[in-house]
Amino acid sequence: MNTVELAPHRFAGLVAPAVDRAFVAGMLAGRDGGGAELSQRYGGPAATGFLVEFRTRLAAPGGTVDGPGFAAVTRYRDPATCQRALDKQVAHGMIHRRPDGGLSATDRGAAFLAEIYQVHAEVTEELWAGHDDRVLRLVASLGRLLAYALVLAEEEGDAAGSAFTAMAPPYEPDGTPPGVLLLNRLGTLRYHRADAHAAAWAAAGHTAASASDLPDGPERLAIELETDRRAAGPYAALGAEERLTMLADLAALPG
Repeated sequence: MNTVELAPHRFAGLVAPAVDRAFVAGMLAGRDGGGAELSQRYGGPAATGFLVEFRTRLAAPGGTVDGPGFAAVTRYRDPATCQRALDKQVAHGMIHRRPDGGLSATDRGAAFLAEIYQVHAEVTEELWAGHDDRVLRLVASLGRLLAYALVLAEEEGDAAGSAFTAMAPPYEPDGTPPGVLLLNRLGTLRYHRADAHAAAWAAAGHTAASASDLPDGPERLAIELETDRRAAGPYAALGAEERLTMLADLAALPG
């Protein structure tokens, strides 16, 4: 693989499945390693679902997700169904719906999120044991990518209705273990690509539903290539060698 193949737009396409794999492995480990049991103590998924999904913003003191950000993150789901699910979590006393349509965690919700962070600390330490150097390199690279992506979003005026800016930067209190930093930075970066994908299918005249139903073929491929182009910006923050190292580190992580 040479540096031409690691141009940012090409790298965006190569790294996306590696990011997905590592993130999903961490989240599944969290669910199986105590997260599901923890959720049940607080009322089950009907009480905790959106807290887990929006944890990296709602765990922050005073952290909120606004209405457009919520809609962007849930863009592939039925809005009425999402609102009914949200109503249940409000009724369980886990989420507070603000007058402006934004969401924040209640005290009970915040207590749950603190425990979720602890579960994720334990399971990622076990999942990625023996890969300390890789984890630390990835945490550093992802930190640079997310910071640059936020700068680009501000410069381009892409904040409104963006899943990425609704979720970034992830909440990282002092002492957050490297495994949790990695898990949550991977998750936040995925929202940047999700926005790029939505912009690509919208530019091609699609809705969330019609884009999801597209069969494999030239049109889907064109949207994926346009997604790579739109998702490429933050990767300019890394040199070609750093991009290759990031890809290798992600590929080497267990999960």
